[in-house]
Amino acid sequence: MPTQNCAPAPTHAQDSQIQGVLWDMDGTLLDTEPYWMAAEAKLVADFGGTWSEEQAMNLVGNALPDAAAALRAAGVDLEPRQIIDRLLAEVLAGVRRHVEWRPGALELLEALHLANIPCGLVTMSEEPLAQLVLEALPREYFAFRITGEMVERGKPHPDPYLLGLAKLGELVPDLDPSRVIGLEDSAPGISSAAASGITALLIPHIAEVPDSPHFQRIDSLTELDPATLGSYVRTGTRA
Repeated sequence: MPTQNCAPAPTHAQDSQIQGVLWDMDGTLLDTEPYWMAAEAKLVADFGGTWSEEQAMNLVGNALPDAAAALRAAGVDLEPRQIIDRLLAEVLAGVRRHVEWRPGALELLEALHLANIPCGLVTMSEEPLAQLVLEALPREYFAFRITGEMVERGKPHPDPYLLGLAKLGELVPDLDPSRVIGLEDSAPGISSAAASGITALLIPHIAEVPDSPHFQRIDSLTELDPATLGSYVRTGTRA
């Protein structure tokens, strides 16, 4: 697989309501959650413990250091960095075997590309996994990526999306955070996106997320294109 870097910055579509789209990766762009959950369960089992579905669900969308702390509490006698490395190795192996894109993800990326709307990746996964996922895409859709090791505080804190906004601001003059869309599937992720001031859209996947006035919920990325995304920015609801 050839090495793929982030795409050159597209020329922003001046007539669009949207100035950019920030994408979560795991569970939003592609379905890696089964790989993460299997890796967690295997690691706990290696140390003689048990790992429940509830415990796995509680980690969906969280920063990797938080996951490492939870696994240590479940009996994994390794340092946090060692736990993260073990988990990443398992998930990398899974993605190399098979990439399951979320429904509508590739179509929406292509539509945004054709509309000259810049996209950024904002993930709590680390650089090796983000790079592998970007290499699997049919073209270079992302102008930049924010990975977990780039921020001191991960999701649900706003820091990852604030850094994403800073990167997007280097590409888009007079950036208005409310005209930036954040796509997320988890409670920590949507909380992070909403707290940064962007227009946050939840596309639920495997973990339940309670409703909140701070974000909007849609059923699938298949419902979205640049025009419908613009309607969320304008009115707060789909037109």
